[in-house]
Amino acid sequence: MEKSRTILLIEDDEAHAALITRILEEVNPEAEIRLVCDGEEAIEYLFQQGKYTDQEKSPRPDLVLLDLRLPKLDGQEVLKAIKQSETLKAIPVAVLTSSESEYDIDTAYRNQANSYLVKPLGFAEFYEMIRRLTSWLAKFRLPRKD
Repeated sequence: MEKSRTILLIEDDEAHAALITRILEEVNPEAEIRLVCDGEEAIEYLFQQGKYTDQEKSPRPDLVLLDLRLPKLDGQEVLKAIKQSETLKAIPVAVLTSSESEYDIDTAYRNQANSYLVKPLGFAEFYEMIRRLTSWLAKFRLPRKD
């Protein structure tokens, strides 16, 4: 039996996290969605440290949705840590942020983001963006989770 895909949502805004989770659950019901709310917690989850050492409870994600403006550790630093890690660098990371700054976009791609998406203001546009994102994820051939 194929395991479900795990999506790690790194988002500090509760309203955005709830909306993104709701859309993901609707368009990709078989996915496991894990939420962390700051950059330090994201690093702990990704590197299976602290309260995230149990791989059954904290599976390695198949996709990371990463906000840039995070407390404790900036999203760019989280992205850099993912892409510099031999065990994590193959995980696709989609930056999902409200920033349209050219600096942020350039920095994210220099840090090897797979995608940079600006959060739309309208629900219909947001829904469609998340739907397309999960469709994009479905095209990835994932390494085995052992």
